[in-house]
Amino acid sequence: MAKHHKERQSSTSNVRDFVTVVLTEDIEQARQSRELLRSNEIPAIIKKNTTGNLGGPSIALLVPEDFLDEAHVLIESQNAYDDFYDLAFEDNENIEPFDGNLTEDDF
Repeated sequence: MAKHHKERQSSTSNVRDFVTVVLTEDIEQARQSRELLRSNEIPAIIKKNTTGNLGGPSIALLVPEDFLDEAHVLIESQNAYDDFYDLAFEDNENIEPFDGNLTEDDF
C-alpha cells in the first residue's frame, strides 16, 4: 500500500500535469467535489478560471491526468446520488392526495 500511495504523491509534483475534471460557478460545489476526490486518494486542486467572464463556469477542479477517468466516475456517482435524494425529498405540491376511493377505471 505504501508503494501505491507513493505513486499517487509523485503524480502531484507538477501542477502542469493537472487537467480539468469539472467546471462550475459554485465554489462550495467545487470544494465538496475536491473533498470527495481527496477522500478517495485522488489529488485535486481548485483554480479560478480567469476566462470565466464569458458567462460560463469560472471555477475549475483539476486532477492529475492519470486520475481523470476515476475522478469523473466518482463525481458523476455523487451527482447521481444527490439527484436521487433531491427528487425523493422534494416537496410535491402538485400530487393529488389519496382519498381512498379507487375504481377499476383508475387502473
